[in-house]
Amino acid sequence: MLAKRIIPCLDINKGRVVKGVHFKNLRDAGNPIENALFYEKEGADELVFLDITASYEKRKTTLDLVRKVAECVFMPFTVGGGIRSAVDIRELLLAGADKVSINTMAVKNPKIITEASNIFGAQCIVVAIDAKSDQRQKTKDKRPGKWEVYINGGRTATGLDAVSWAKKAQRLGAGEILLTSMDYDGTKNGYDLELTKAISSAVKIPVIASGGAGKTEDFYNVFVKTAATAALAASIFHYREIKIKTVKQYLKKKGIEVRV
Repeated sequence: MLAKRIIPCLDINKGRVVKGVHFKNLRDAGNPIENALFYEKEGADELVFLDITASYEKRKTTLDLVRKVAECVFMPFTVGGGIRSAVDIRELLLAGADKVSINTMAVKNPKIITEASNIFGAQCIVVAIDAKSDQRQKTKDKRPGKWEVYINGGRTATGLDAVSWAKKAQRLGAGEILLTSMDYDGTKNGYDLELTKAISSAVKIPVIASGGAGKTEDFYNVFVKTAATAALAASIFHYREIKIKTVKQYLKKKGIEVRV
């Protein structure tokens, strides 16, 4: 059995780590390089770096900051934000990223998933899905879909059903899904188990659950009740509310395979 992964996430805005609730009301969470060094010592399995305003502002992720963070860590390092082409992906990989996360451009131009997968290998192509309860289900419009995909840092609804999009991303060549529940993001009420179960059971590629971690039991629940292979968290780690080592020790005692 593959070990479950615990992954801290650095949401970057104007060179600083930030964290909000439901993708809004961002507050400062420190220096990205200092955080990266901390998580390296903490024993994180991987690190995710997302420039959360790059796509919306139609700019690339800051390569210099990516290089500096990459120099601090030896664990697998995923970078996303503002990716528009295979050239952008190559630049990020050359800057030190091990994997790249594509969200907005994957929706706008799905062919980029296949192109990138063919050039760089599926193992380093992550499709990020920001999903929110589909408001159409609360109206007379009963089109299929329980969760809708959002892009541009959660600002723009796409009309895409999250489960269908995850399946398509896999067919196109994605090697992994980074799934964030916008409804649960920053709430610390636990992961969206229904959404995570729906997506992780619909695809064969690894799924990273994101959004809502607030206590050690939340990590256990997402691993036991869904097929997620990794759990990502931000605020509880950034503000030192829970240590990664504490989460792993708890999971190990509960019989979950983790790297300690």
